[in-house]
Amino acid sequence: MSQSASVWLVLIVALIAANLPFANERLLALVPLWKHASKPLAARFGELVLLYFLVGGVGLLFERRLGQISPQGWEFYAVTGALFIVLAFPGFTWRYLLKHRKHRAG
Repeated sequence: MSQSASVWLVLIVALIAANLPFANERLLALVPLWKHASKPLAARFGELVLLYFLVGGVGLLFERRLGQISPQGWEFYAVTGALFIVLAFPGFTWRYLLKHRKHRAG
C-alpha cells in the first residue's frame, strides 16, 4: 500500500471512530450496558479517548510498515487530538444539537 493510501485510510478510520461513540448506545458499539437510558456523556468522551489511541495505533502500524517510525513530541499529540475532536463534531451535533422526533406508540 502506498503512503498516500495509508494516510487516507487512517483518516477514514479516524472519521468513523470519532463518530462511533455518538452513533449508538452501546459501549464501544459492542456491549449493551444501558437498558432504557441513554449512554452518559462521560462514557462517550471516554470512548472517544480510547478510540483516539486505537486509531493512533493503526497509524503507527502503517508507519512501521512503510519505514522508520518518527519520534513525536507533545505537539503531534495535541494536533492529532484536536483533529480527532473536530472529526467527532458531526456525531456530537447529530446526538446533542439536533432535535429528534420521539416515536409514540398509539
